[in-house]
Amino acid sequence: MTTDRNLPCILLAEDEMLLAMMLEDHLSASGYRVLKAARLTKCLELAESAPIDLAILDINLAGEVSYPVALVLRRRGIPFVFSSGYGGEDLPEAWCHEKTLQKPYDTRQLTAALTALRAA
Repeated sequence: MTTDRNLPCILLAEDEMLLAMMLEDHLSASGYRVLKAARLTKCLELAESAPIDLAILDINLAGEVSYPVALVLRRRGIPFVFSSGYGGEDLPEAWCHEKTLQKPYDTRQLTAALTALRAA
């Protein structure tokens, strides 16, 4: 029997409520347990302590950048992908090699990004 605890856990940092709900539905249907955070403080808390396997980080969380969360995930060895409405061309040097999903992205792009993260 598969329980929620046996599913891979993904941290979803997204401040657009409708998008977060749609992504949560898609990720849950794809076999993930989803932890959501819409603000940097909550996201950092989850990144520091939750049993996370992967993460999707909106770069701009209600006016604050999610780079501190990426640092925590990097330190913990947890793979992540950025998402942004602005693209990945303007990422700071420290993050320029990270995968960025350009909003709006479709389920094929999301699935491919998560498959690549899980394989890494």
